[in-house]
Amino acid sequence: MFKLIPDMDESEKLQQAMQALKKGSAEAFHLLYEKYNRKVFRFCLRMLGDADIAKDAFQETFISIYEHRREFRGQNFQAWAFTIARHTCLNAIRSRKEHDSFDEISYYSLKDEPLAENSESDPGLKDCINKAVGILPLALREAFLLREYEECSYQELADILGIDLSLAKVRVFRAREILRKLLTPLKQELYES
Repeated sequence: MFKLIPDMDESEKLQQAMQALKKGSAEAFHLLYEKYNRKVFRFCLRMLGDADIAKDAFQETFISIYEHRREFRGQNFQAWAFTIARHTCLNAIRSRKEHDSFDEISYYSLKDEPLAENSESDPGLKDCINKAVGILPLALREAFLLREYEECSYQELADILGIDLSLAKVRVFRAREILRKLLTPLKQELYES
């Protein structure tokens, strides 16, 4: 039976929960779910760009986490959860037969998006940024999302994606460069108005 000791710090609680999860503890699963569900859902939503498909991927991710709990070998549950979420999202993308590529049509439709004067609260601007992130090639998008939105370290990023640390850094750098090029016209329009 999984019982938390009240004066434990958060990392000790998570470590204890990870060990108890391997043994099938529903309470441990609930604790880990509460800690990571928002991050995993955000990642799925940003990867897939569709709330309904993201909900399905999110649910499938946590089902897989529970079903494969005995396979967890590491010390970083977050990285393991994102790895499973990533594979689930990639499967969803493959099943939709969606091909992510940077094309001029998407670039020009993004570039011509109108902006309101107050960019801080402008939902149109947020939509433009989301479209720009959605245009990124899949390998760059997932690296960018994990680094910038989910605040994963480069090492966690490399572990999640199953790549070398240097390649993880390169992917994030390239994603930032593409986004900078895509969003420069919008930035210029904002500062001119």
